[in-house]
Amino acid sequence: MLKISSLIISGSLFVLVLYLCCACQSNAQELKPHAVVHDTASSPVQPTLVADKTYLLGKFDPNKHPDFVKVGAPYTDRPGMMMRKEAFEAFERMWNTAQKEGIQLRIISSTRTFDQQKAIWEGKWTRFAATAPKPKDRALKILEYSSMPGSSRHHWGTDIDLNDLNNPSFESGGKYEKLYAWLLAHAHEYGFCQPYTAGRPSGYHEEKWHWSYQPLSEGFTKAYPVAITEADITGFTGSETASDIQIIQNYVLGINQGCLGKQ
Repeated sequence: MLKISSLIISGSLFVLVLYLCCACQSNAQELKPHAVVHDTASSPVQPTLVADKTYLLGKFDPNKHPDFVKVGAPYTDRPGMMMRKEAFEAFERMWNTAQKEGIQLRIISSTRTFDQQKAIWEGKWTRFAATAPKPKDRALKILEYSSMPGSSRHHWGTDIDLNDLNNPSFESGGKYEKLYAWLLAHAHEYGFCQPYTAGRPSGYHEEKWHWSYQPLSEGFTKAYPVAITEADITGFTGSETASDIQIIQNYVLGINQGCLGKQ
């Protein structure tokens, strides 16, 4: 009887210790100062993605990030292309189907870091100095098609530009008219949506070439205003206009609501 009692007590202590350890781990996870994003991709196990400020602002090296892979031929003819692994695998499947149907998809831009976006932004800031001398006017001119550094969806590895950067190329009579029609009909089957459609109340102009891997980008979009304020969007010429323009509300969140799972 003594042995049995000892075993019961030992077993009870083990269960208590195990419970306390689990509770401590749970509390530690709750204290992480990150926005937690759940991947909505259809898979047996749903991974939890931690999107901290560094990630959302694009201030990291995708070449050293474990969730990024290189994109090479035949998907692009440009060196240095990187994407989130899940997004690239979905694009590969879409590319293969499109290829069989005579549609040639080609990535011309993918992941861009904060510094790469800064170079684009500041190049345009100089170029538009004469035509838009006032800082806010100049920023709004650039924001017709280019993001402020730190606010671009291209930072996340989920968004790609395809084939051309001119809307007429995808419209009636354009070189990629059939390609765009195919994307409208089938891209959603692989998880891709067009974030910058026509008719939105705010944000960038329409971009028929820009497509986003929604199972990841939807979560990052929702995490962004939780983790980032306009005070975090700094470190480049003209950043002082971010607050006045309300860059988060009007541009980061000013997307096709279908990319947020809304009708």
